[in-house]
Amino acid sequence: MLLRRSSLVTLMSLGCLVGCAHVPDAAPHMAVELPGPAATRSSVEPPRVAAVGAEGALGVKAEAPPPLAFVTPEGSEGLAALLEADAHPVPEEAGVIAAALEAAALFTGPTQGPGGFWDELLPPPSKQARGIVARAAQLVGARRLDRSVPNDCSGLVRLAYLQAGIDLVAHGFLAGENAVTGIFRRAQAAGAVHRLNPRPGDLAFFKETYDRNRDGKRNDGMTHIAVVEAVAPDGTVTFIHRGGKGVARSHMNLAFPTVHKLNSGALLNDFIRPASKGMRAYLAGELFVAFASPGGL
Repeated sequence: MLLRRSSLVTLMSLGCLVGCAHVPDAAPHMAVELPGPAATRSSVEPPRVAAVGAEGALGVKAEAPPPLAFVTPEGSEGLAALLEADAHPVPEEAGVIAAALEAAALFTGPTQGPGGFWDELLPPPSKQARGIVARAAQLVGARRLDRSVPNDCSGLVRLAYLQAGIDLVAHGFLAGENAVTGIFRRAQAAGAVHRLNPRPGDLAFFKETYDRNRDGKRNDGMTHIAVVEAVAPDGTVTFIHRGGKGVARSHMNLAFPTVHKLNSGALLNDFIRPASKGMRAYLAGELFVAFASPGGL
């Protein structure tokens, strides 16, 4: 793909930034510049965990996740690692990418919108992905889904993917398996699971979004699934999901998984598990498991 002369200058600048900023053991601790007023780790607010029933919190109870033994043998260890992974460390690339994009904007203007640096650097979403996102967006605000699917988070993603000709549950279910884990098993077998660089149309998997077995512990495995609608230059993901108030949009920023909002008011992570039984509320970034791309599904 041919780029304008200004874009070539930008790419050269980006290369210099990444090459100079990648310092082993230092990048994970660097401050990340986000759009709007400057904000560092010391200036961000702690998670607002006292908001019981905060807007966006889930209320729909999904089926219980199966034991890991029900996952395909070759993928059981990978699934166990994802469920036990600590999502709190800041990705090493987060600060570098944010700084590079901000510097690139000095050459090309805003990183979003027609002709922006972000649009030139990344290929546009595929027709398949655009169809998935468009269908999910059409359902925002709905409290009841099509009767052909369950009226829950899995039903929403199934309707969205059917728009692109993909039946997420055509492979069937294993004994004791819920829809979320069944879809993850399929994505895992197709090699579509990843944790970095989400794109519109991707699936997003979450764990422990409610206490299914009512034992007061976080031991329920994967319980929620959503469709990625957009990704902002600062890494904030907008996803569409079926929650307690119907189909809605929520947000997640994996560079700051424990931060609800910045002092500036910018929203980074929505609450997707309300406080209950003495347990605090949890943010989307804290309960994230993995993404899965539609290609190959």
